[in-house]
Formats: sequence, C-alpha cells, structure tokens
Amino acid sequence: MMLKVAFQGEKGAFSHAAVNAVFPNEEPLPCVTFENAIAAVQNGDADYAMVPVENSLYGRITDIHHILPESGLKIVGEHYHRVNMCLLGIKGAELDEIEEVQSLSVALGQCRKFIRDHNLRSINAVDTAGSAREVSEHGDKRRAAIASKLAGEIYGLDLLAEDIEDEDHNTTRFLIMSRQMLEINSAPDVKTTFVFRVRNVPAALYKAMGGFATNGINMTKLESYMVDGNFTATQFYADIEGHPSDQSVKFAMEELEFFTDYINILGIYPSKKSYDEGGKEV
Repeated sequence: MMLKVAFQGEKGAFSHAAVNAVFPNEEPLPCVTFENAIAAVQNGDADYAMVPVENSLYGRITDIHHILPESGLKIVGEHYHRVNMCLLGIKGAELDEIEEVQSLSVALGQCRKFIRDHNLRSINAVDTAGSAREVSEHGDKRRAAIASKLAGEIYGLDLLAEDIEDEDHNTTRFLIMSRQMLEINSAPDVKTTFVFRVRNVPAALYKAMGGFATNGINMTKLESYMVDGNFTATQFYADIEGHPSDQSVKFAMEELEFFTDYINILGIYPSKKSYDEGGKEV
C-alpha cells in the first residue's frame, strides 16, 4: 500500500517536486494551506507532511514556526530542495512570441533579470503551479508561466527556458512531519529541533545559551517569534547538532531548563547539510 505525503499547493508546485524527490514511489496529496497539510497527517488522511521552513533567497517561512509546535506532529527528516525556475508556454509556443509571464510574486522577483532581458510584462498570481494550469487553460501563445518542470509535464506545457532564476543558490529547506517521533540512535549526523520560552529574568537567554557553548554544541539555528500577540512572550525555535542522549547535549539541555519555563522537542532526525555545487543533496 502506498504512503500518502501531504504538501501545500497545487499539483506541480515546487513542494510537490520536493515530495517526489524524497518519496518517489508514494502518493502526493495536495492541500490548500499549510494547516490543511498538517491536519491531513493529524487525522490519518496522510502518513507524512512535507512543509517548507526557509529559503536561501527570502528567508524563513513565518507561518510554519507558529503551526508546528502546536500541531503535535514530530519532525522525522529534512530535505534541501534546489528550486529551478522554468518558463512554460502552451504547445507550439516560441520564446520570442512571449509577451507576458505570470507566477507567484516571489518567483517573479527571483527571475527579474530574465524578465527584463526579454521585455516581458509580469502578472502576479497566487502560486506557480496554478499559473501553469491557468496558462494551459488560457491557450494564448503570448502568455507563459514561471513554474517547475514538473508543472509543465502535468499541465502539458512546453519548456521554453529553464534555470532562469537570477541566483543559482535558490534552495528551500523542507521538514518531514509524522505523528510519531523517529526512533534514532545517537550518530555524527543527527539534528535535534526544539522550541523554548525563557523565564522573565535578566539575561535569561544569554545564560540559557551558555550551556550549549560550554558543552561544545553547534546551534545551527535560533529564531524568535511572538506568542499570542504578546510583546513580552517570546518563543524561540532552535536546531542543534546532536542527540539528546549525547552527554554534552544532555548537560546543555539541563542548563537550558534552569532558565526556561517551557521546552518542547519537535524532532530528532538525520541531518542533511545542503546542496553541493553539482546540485546534489549532501
């Protein structure tokens, strides 16, 4: 029986392509919102959800940091997906015929040089895959979409140009979510993700972080965000290299507990570093 993997977006979205890269033989489940993708796993309609948390060009995807801690789901893996922007037109269209291009505003912004060099008019749309579908339905040779190669295959569009993004490091980090915590032993390439709130005492964050420094723990991410609209209630999201059973991590977490009133481990999972120069995940 095939597993179901939920993602936010239409078929052909870059999240869909990421699902195919990690789960090539399983069934992708498109969802309208991030909340819907998470809910699909919560209620058993999907086995996993893949959600984007940050992009190398435009930073963190803020909604996710609020959704994940309250979801009850656990992080069981991560995936760095190289985003290759493609210009897609209807069958028989030629690049020199294109006058206007539509896509998600973020995608348009990542392809400014190509759009300017080809003197194209930009049309803001809700998403990339939806733009590909609409271009296919519209049937106008003068209009193209910027989307994934997968979207072109799904909606029967011709690939007019590929890798048209301005920067060649456009990569999105995805988290793989499940209802159960992954059972994983301590190993060199293990990452632990958790959220915490420090107690309202002077220098609490500085003191809480001291334990990671003195125990030689590499903290690869530390981000803050407001809780319930309260300016004095700040929650922190952190990634560290190491397993909670490691003695050094255990000491660091014990010191963290002394200065916090809330800690929630979201996942312990194999670490993926990033992409190498050839575009392969390492």
